[in-house]
Amino acid sequence: MRSYRIFSHLAKVLQHNSVKTSTLVGRVQIGWPLISLPVTLSFDGVEGKWGQRLKSYLQKPIQAFVPGPIMGDTSENTSKLDSQTASNQAPVSQGDSKPTERMQTLQEHLTQRTDEHNEEQSRQNTQEPSEASAACSSGQPNTKVQKTDHQEGDGASSSSEQPHKTHLFVEVADHQWPIVYSTEYNIGFLGMEKLHPFDSGKWGKVFQFLREEGMLSEATIVRPLEATEADLLVVHSSSYINSLRENIGSAIPEWSITVAGITEVPPVALLPNFVVQKKVLKPLRTQTGGTILAAKLAMERGWAINVGGGFHHCSSDRGGGFCAYADITLSIKFLLELGLIKKAMIVDLDAHQGNGHARDFMDMMDKVYIMDVYNRNIYPHDGFAKRGIRRKVELDFFTGDEEYLDKVYNHLKKALEEFEPDIIVYNAGTDCLEGDPLGALSITAEGIKNRDQIVFEFAKKERDKPIPVLMVTSGGYQRNNARIIADSILNLRQKGLIGCQAAEEHQAKRKKKTGSSGSPSSPESATTPSSGASSPTSPTSGEPRRGLLDWFKR
Repeated sequence: MRSYRIFSHLAKVLQHNSVKTSTLVGRVQIGWPLISLPVTLSFDGVEGKWGQRLKSYLQKPIQAFVPGPIMGDTSENTSKLDSQTASNQAPVSQGDSKPTERMQTLQEHLTQRTDEHNEEQSRQNTQEPSEASAACSSGQPNTKVQKTDHQEGDGASSSSEQPHKTHLFVEVADHQWPIVYSTEYNIGFLGMEKLHPFDSGKWGKVFQFLREEGMLSEATIVRPLEATEADLLVVHSSSYINSLRENIGSAIPEWSITVAGITEVPPVALLPNFVVQKKVLKPLRTQTGGTILAAKLAMERGWAINVGGGFHHCSSDRGGGFCAYADITLSIKFLLELGLIKKAMIVDLDAHQGNGHARDFMDMMDKVYIMDVYNRNIYPHDGFAKRGIRRKVELDFFTGDEEYLDKVYNHLKKALEEFEPDIIVYNAGTDCLEGDPLGALSITAEGIKNRDQIVFEFAKKERDKPIPVLMVTSGGYQRNNARIIADSILNLRQKGLIGCQAAEEHQAKRKKKTGSSGSPSSPESATTPSSGASSPTSPTSGEPRRGLLDWFKR
């Protein structure tokens, strides 16, 4: 257990607001990441109009450090927690106050920079004209949806109201892969990100590996925009969004503590608000915008991959487990709003239970089918959220390739027999990889490639009409996860399960002009770094073979 003194930070806040202090002590007690322990803060001798506000703030139970809800099996437990929290909260002084002129200037500056960035990203996505007429596909004709903004649905919308306008659906050229990534995805804040085992630069490494293999370039990637508050409110409650940011006039950065709990990096609570906003939440909002955009691209192109996203522990009113925004829920709700789908299936193969979207769709199980394969012995142990999972597959510690792939195959086959979705949202977490300190499973790198191939083959080859697939990368807590994700994407391309002929031709022309060498433009001739000379007799060893599902059928 570690403790972090926050005396200096709170003392500066109090002195700035002319609050007299004699003694001030603050301690944050934490355990190993993803294991929640209580938070205790205490103080003495605080006076002045901010004293009561600080006292109220420090005495409140800090639920943000419990990554998720009460982990019992009944909603009664949740009600008990809510009533207990309400009774423990002291009244907050409503004294009139104004933010400092400096903070106001900083906030205005950040808002201006965000607007400028969004305009630049939108311009970059459309600055190069298409150099090929063929569209991206994966074995079926392009069915590009002629909607570039929210439009009224055709009866599949979950709301009768006119959908709000959004800037997230940027124009995408034919020569761009339906693969979404931005340098804004990567998180870095004074080295504090290293206190969590999650590789906060994983997404950039995936892009770099794919670029080195000749598959992607700056010109063929789709750059997403940051999700706005209006976008987030399609799913999230106002109270939750407000908890993630500074309340105007508040002397204490409440939302920094909330974000520290969600990211499970307690020192984040000590950072100034604008730093947490720019370095932590903005990247997560950009990834969320990327998932929403990729969902629409999947409906247009037949498939799409967001190099980030997959925040499956976040629901409409709470975050946890490094998940601040419910991007999977948002992507499906946007498609329902647009009238592009009537039913969706979530295939969650991250090692952890996806309790966030399970809670969000608990009342929509006729429209959203969830299949979740996870280690039953690890976080979040959310018994209540299990009610929202139609097909839950619980694994034990250190489950290996053979058992894992067999269960994925058989349960996905049965799920698609029970339910016919208009899209599959595939949460392809790689924390099931052997050696992962949090996933505690024993799946090899080849096993992960085979797993991804199984999902895409079921969607593309096992039916008359292919099902669009949206893939997000979710969890993974080892430094080699990025390489494995990139190799799996390359394998899907090699097997012809994903492709974009216009992007391949565009890339080939650029290489011809520059005289550079790289991967062949044909998906069938493209190879992965670990390709072998012969096909294996089993899907659990060696290079994945074409038609992997045929092996299971035997």
